[in-house]
Amino acid sequence: MKEKIVFLCTGNSCRSQMAEGFALKYWGDKYQIYSAGTKKHGMNPRAIQVMKEIGVDLSNHYSKTLEELPKENFDFVFTVCSSANENCPYLPASKIVHHGFDDPPALTREMTNEEEILAIYRRVRDEIDEFIKNMEPHLK
Repeated sequence: MKEKIVFLCTGNSCRSQMAEGFALKYWGDKYQIYSAGTKKHGMNPRAIQVMKEIGVDLSNHYSKTLEELPKENFDFVFTVCSSANENCPYLPASKIVHHGFDDPPALTREMTNEEEILAIYRRVRDEIDEFIKNMEPHLK
């Protein structure tokens, strides 16, 4: 039976979805991969766009909370934002790892230049990609 990993963020709209997409790409054959939020904010269209640019399709993903996931214990919980780390619910028998990433929607809220906005999404996407590619030391 595969061990279960969940990526947790506040709204499950951007960072945790990107992490899930990369984890499925790199680790999906070894682990059951999920993402969730402490709340639901809906999928972020720019997150979908920048992931599609590199061949990771999030178009069928949807925003969900932990309560909507299978009622099983997760072996690993990765919080990818400070709010989720601070508000992470009690999850028995889980190893919780925090690795925070900048929040593209918050960073770009006041911006109007679409290319500058997408540059921030791409930077965070690439940081998440690098972390997920190399997360094996945390899976012990």
